[in-house]
Amino acid sequence: MSDGAERPGVLPEVLRLPSFALFWSATTIRAFGSAIAGVAFQVLIVSVLNASPVEISILSALGVVPYLFFGLIIGALMDRWRRQRTLVITSVGRVVVLGAIPALLLTGTLSFSSFAVVILLLGVLTLFADSAAQPFLPHIVPRSSLMMANSRLAQSETVAGTAGPALGGVLLSLLGAPILFAFEAVVNAVAAILQSRIVVQEARPQRRPEGRHIGHDIVEGMRYTYGHRTLRPLALSVHIWFLGNSIAATVFAVFVLRDLALPPWAFGLTLAFGGVGGFLGAMLAPRIGAKLGAGRAILLGRTLVIVPWLVLSVMPLDASSSLPVLVSVISVAQFLYGLSMGIEDANDTGYRQAVAPDHMQGRMNSTIRTVNRVVFFFGALLTGFLATVLGYQPTIGVATIAFAAAALVVALSPLLNARHEDVADVSIE
Repeated sequence: MSDGAERPGVLPEVLRLPSFALFWSATTIRAFGSAIAGVAFQVLIVSVLNASPVEISILSALGVVPYLFFGLIIGALMDRWRRQRTLVITSVGRVVVLGAIPALLLTGTLSFSSFAVVILLLGVLTLFADSAAQPFLPHIVPRSSLMMANSRLAQSETVAGTAGPALGGVLLSLLGAPILFAFEAVVNAVAAILQSRIVVQEARPQRRPEGRHIGHDIVEGMRYTYGHRTLRPLALSVHIWFLGNSIAATVFAVFVLRDLALPPWAFGLTLAFGGVGGFLGAMLAPRIGAKLGAGRAILLGRTLVIVPWLVLSVMPLDASSSLPVLVSVISVAQFLYGLSMGIEDANDTGYRQAVAPDHMQGRMNSTIRTVNRVVFFFGALLTGFLATVLGYQPTIGVATIAFAAAALVVALSPLLNARHEDVADVSIE
């Protein structure tokens, strides 16, 4: 039996596919590198640049700006560009940009403006990489294996996001920021080599017909996404989920650290439980999706996320609560939060990649992703107003309502009965 052969009733192990193994390896080392370097970025912003709160918010916004202004455009371009070539070029671009940071540090020329340019360029390169990666995956993995492939990617990214910051803190203390950023540049160089070695047959991108411009492509992608029988409710559901998540993620840290007076070490411990939950959810996602179907697996994740935030919004917790109680409740909440995302992410992304034709992959994914970023951006701004007027726990309650609405969209739509193996029969209304 060949590496890519599948037996009935057995979930295929996609890491046995050479092309996916290279793609997974490149994605994984980049995820670890980014998580490790993330600590150095924060230290530079706070300790080296001595950035003010306004400057910190500007730097944070610069990471999202490319998605807001260029997300739809780059998504449309990905349907007419070679995706593998784009991945390699963006990795090489990150090598150059990250390699500039040690040079700026060692020459004493790092400033707020130069660092802002670095953040903006990295945001643009990440946007190109994300826009190429999702539509590229169906070229190297059978569509029946996309759920497993996304599960494997989610597992490694969860481990990177959990262990990377701790490792980054240690390496930053031992090596210093210049060497750490040089290491991150090397990581991206290795990723570029791995990506270039992927053997894949990408169809020659179609030329845009005479009289059409990129705006037509963008509109066509949006019409496809929001006119599709099952992609429409999936997109609307995830948009609403992002609204809830923007509120919850924005208010969570300040509620736990300020209102509940949780010590920083305990706060880090509770976040680690979220990583454990995410890893377990990603492991279970393929089997849950195969047994329940894509729609019901997504609904399970959307429903499960309601529980932790509902508990945090109604449970009588304050700074006088005992530390063991606070740590236990918040740790369980974070575990369930991570578990829910692990279950739904692989099924959500895998279903999207399987149902859309290749010439729509870039635009479909960029449409959903860009609207998600816009919703998150304005949701985070709304959170400040809600927290000021209502308080932290009622604001978490608003997030809970949004999560419930996201689950309701799935439960009352044709997406509920969608299965990964039935995607060929799904069509536009």
